[in-house]
Amino acid sequence: MRDPSAAAPSPPVTLLVFGGGWLGQAAAREAVRRGGGAIVTSRDTGTREALRAQGFTAVDPADPGALAEAVAASSAVLVTTPPEGSGCPGLMALAPAITASRSWPDWIGYVSSTAVYGDRGGGWAFEDSELNAATLEGARRARAERDWLDAGQGMGLTVQLFRLPALYGPGRSPVDRLRDGTARLVRKPGQVFNRIHVEDAVSGLFASMARPRPGAAYILCDDEPAAADVVIEGAAHRLGLPLPPEVELDDPSVSDAMRRFYLDSKRLSNARAKAELDWRPRYPTWREGLEALVAT
Repeated sequence: MRDPSAAAPSPPVTLLVFGGGWLGQAAAREAVRRGGGAIVTSRDTGTREALRAQGFTAVDPADPGALAEAVAASSAVLVTTPPEGSGCPGLMALAPAITASRSWPDWIGYVSSTAVYGDRGGGWAFEDSELNAATLEGARRARAERDWLDAGQGMGLTVQLFRLPALYGPGRSPVDRLRDGTARLVRKPGQVFNRIHVEDAVSGLFASMARPRPGAAYILCDDEPAAADVVIEGAAHRLGLPLPPEVELDDPSVSDAMRRFYLDSKRLSNARAKAELDWRPRYPTWREGLEALVAT
């Protein structure tokens, strides 16, 4: 029987990851697992040492020569760093590195956020929906998307955009927060959003490498939008733990990162990724994703 998360296999790649965070390292590990290699950037010396300990090649993105060499050695480039006020640091560093190396990666993926859509009042958002970012983060993401698409057209590069909602996975999930006592129950009637397990996000990226389409944008998300309090209650029930304290959204115990997820209410469609990339999430809803986390 076909694995629902399996997509068209991509050949081994040497993946340059600009941004060695959680998602970036997960993608690097997958590149190695598939028989390829991974080069990961980090500005921090200690982080680079830790990356090398995992078997990756680590590069300081502030070193133009080293970055150009990394580009020349790579067949695919993934950019996961968040944008700054001046733009996308990945684009500002990689564009001259690509020119200097005279190497043209087969695939460039820019990881954006569904924050570019803003609030939909619980309505649906698709890749072609109007962008209406309501936060500074979302506005910067939208600008970075435009800049990457312009650069792709100007330099003849195969650039794709990936709009991701809240990421969760081992070490970063309601299961972990319930177990360590940091979970909070916030109720906001009518508020829903999608999520995606980090493994499903990575599999979507590699599905795109197998079927690149210049200029395409994809929403990678699960199949079921759900309210945050529903997920917390479901996770607590599954773990046999009491519900966490119920607080207001402005309570100091609610982190800024968590608070941002409550600003918008929208339902996301992953239909394009399924149709064009032959991609299916291994964890189609939060239930399967949390069950896997409980099991491990």
